[in-house]
Amino acid sequence: RGRLNVRGNVVQKPLSQIFVEFSGTPKDGSDPSDYTGSGDVKYHLGTSFARPTINGKRVYLSLVANPSHLEAVNTVVLGKTRAKQYYTDDHDRGRAMPILLHGDGAFSGQGIVYETLDMSGLVDYTVGGCVHLVVNNQVAFTTDPKEGRSSPYCTDVAKSLNSPIFHVNGDDVEAVVRVCMLAAEWRQTWKTDVVVDLVCYRKYGHNEIDEPMFTQPLMYKKIKAHRNSHQQYVDQLLREGSVTEEDVKAIHTKVLSILDSEFAASKEYKPKEKDWLASHWQGFMSPAQMSRIRNTGVPSEMLQQVGRAITELPASFTPHRQIKKVYEQRRAMVEGKEPVDWAMAEALAFGTLVSEGNHVRLSGQDVERGTFSHRHALLHDQSTGAKYVPIGHVFSGQKPGQFTVCNSSLSEFGVLGFELGYSMENPNSLVLWEAQFGDFANSAQIIFDQFLSSGEAKWLRQSGLVCLLPHGYDGQGPEHSSARLERFLQMCDENPYVMPPVDESQWFTGAHLGTQVQSANWQVVNVTTPANYFHALRRQVHRRFRKPLIVMSPKNLLRHPKCKSPLDEFDDHAEDAGIVGVRFKRLIMDDTGVLPKSRAPRPQEETGVKRLVLCSGKVWYDLHAEREKRGLDKEGSVALVRVEQLVPFPFDLVVREMRRYPNAEVVWCQEEPMNMGAYFHVQPRLVSCLLSLGRSVPADGRIKYAGRAPSAATSTGYIAVHLREQAELVDKALNVNY
Repeated sequence: RGRLNVRGNVVQKPLSQIFVEFSGTPKDGSDPSDYTGSGDVKYHLGTSFARPTINGKRVYLSLVANPSHLEAVNTVVLGKTRAKQYYTDDHDRGRAMPILLHGDGAFSGQGIVYETLDMSGLVDYTVGGCVHLVVNNQVAFTTDPKEGRSSPYCTDVAKSLNSPIFHVNGDDVEAVVRVCMLAAEWRQTWKTDVVVDLVCYRKYGHNEIDEPMFTQPLMYKKIKAHRNSHQQYVDQLLREGSVTEEDVKAIHTKVLSILDSEFAASKEYKPKEKDWLASHWQGFMSPAQMSRIRNTGVPSEMLQQVGRAITELPASFTPHRQIKKVYEQRRAMVEGKEPVDWAMAEALAFGTLVSEGNHVRLSGQDVERGTFSHRHALLHDQSTGAKYVPIGHVFSGQKPGQFTVCNSSLSEFGVLGFELGYSMENPNSLVLWEAQFGDFANSAQIIFDQFLSSGEAKWLRQSGLVCLLPHGYDGQGPEHSSARLERFLQMCDENPYVMPPVDESQWFTGAHLGTQVQSANWQVVNVTTPANYFHALRRQVHRRFRKPLIVMSPKNLLRHPKCKSPLDEFDDHAEDAGIVGVRFKRLIMDDTGVLPKSRAPRPQEETGVKRLVLCSGKVWYDLHAEREKRGLDKEGSVALVRVEQLVPFPFDLVVREMRRYPNAEVVWCQEEPMNMGAYFHVQPRLVSCLLSLGRSVPADGRIKYAGRAPSAATSTGYIAVHLREQAELVDKALNVNY
């Protein structure tokens, strides 16, 4: 098949390795250095190779792993190319070039193709031109061209760009070479996209067991009688006298000999080097290799230095008067005069990472200002229209683009793929994609399903991409309330019935969980404080492995008066006795009862608490306010505990809280309908925690639920109904008689 040919002959992956993959025998994982996964069909795997050229130079070829979803890999390739250009200071974009192979049916039929083409001239997404090679078989699986497109040529979608489209006969191999050389020269000269329509045919069916005569009988009668391009080229060379029959036979014999010897060698093949490790990734760990926990707190001096730098505007710059006030408030936060809000916590995370030498890139629709007008990472001079990015000036001599914030086109599928590709190139970076609203992320579901959630298992490729998905029930209706948290939880590969082993001797260092995070396919968090968000972002970089991070980011908490963090929660001084370092809090304890709360694995029991309410995200603020209003905080009958990280689930910390409240009934509270949100995710895990303590489980096996009833729509569109539902779920959570 075509992609197998590319792997073996173009990128020159060792044939013995390809044969091993086709043997269908996975590694047993007994060698701790083995990096095992679920695997994938062999046509989807990627590889890389430094290929010698005929003039004695080398060209580095990288074939990106891709799924069966046609064209889905397009912008992943562009993102990886753009990252290569950034890290090699390839400013004129002449040293790294993307090549995309398409099918005729997919090029005209898949919407992602236009999303890809649309990026070609965008300042923060351009790669200096892409060569599109369309393998035009004149049939798409079983569909004829007249049934698959409305235009004469499959490449007509590319007419939207001012780029050339070359049509060439695939049987004329020398013409194909000439056209491809012309396409490469065009791209290198003009730095725009170029399309080659390789008009050819598919000799056999769509796959190894397909029978094309069922649907294209006349076409395949002609194909069976047609001499293939190899045979035609041999005839041409013999007519010209360029080769002899003996030369042709010698070449055939040599190729078959190579295939035979490589097949024999495959039986003893052992990879000499981890195929999954690119040069930038040396020293990073596979899931089987335990990476030590690193702290994410920042020295106070650095916080002050970075904070002052990112809140200072040039004297000649005229900001909007409201934004000037925002930056004055942020300066007060840095000076400790005001607590830190969400946007400033994010800016401090970005700024400190940049000051440590990392690259930070934030992309998405309207991210420069922020959908909710909270970020203001890129400012516009009200007099001249000039732009200024404060985090682009954290320290003197900062590399241009080391912090990049860029509004994207109105695309989710394409842009998320681009940022995923960008994140795969170099681990010393924080790459983020933000959805305008969390529910818009489902336009990019293919990237989440086929790449982000499963790419490491299928292709042994790690990514630390962060997805910020605004989520929360504020009465805005069914289109802007839910980021579909349940979908991301359902795709996690954690077993809810197996408690991870805990080494209590390592409890206070954070190393007691072993490789729990490394073994997960991704992380899902729903954090409630600016400081915890700061540590979640920094944690992505300060570890020796990479995992995607899905963040249910807030909306009304951005300006909630209670959603603030003191500056000392960002520094590197632990606030609790015995804790080594400052890190992300996977769970936040209740703030009533015995204080300060012990974070030891077996804390002092608080026997008077009747109900332990576990929740995640914004609903905690509603619960906390109502508990205080009812005087239950002084009564001490209800404890409110926040599960900040849902994947991997903090079994150890939930068990600790259950030990703290031995007489408390466990309740899960959420804003989402029962069939959405985290309820079906946490329920079996909470039952496992209870069973591990020898506690009784409710007779029906279900954890008590306080939340909205099951629903087809994510939320109501009526504010009055929303408020009534919210009040009811809060009451159910706090009412010990419910």
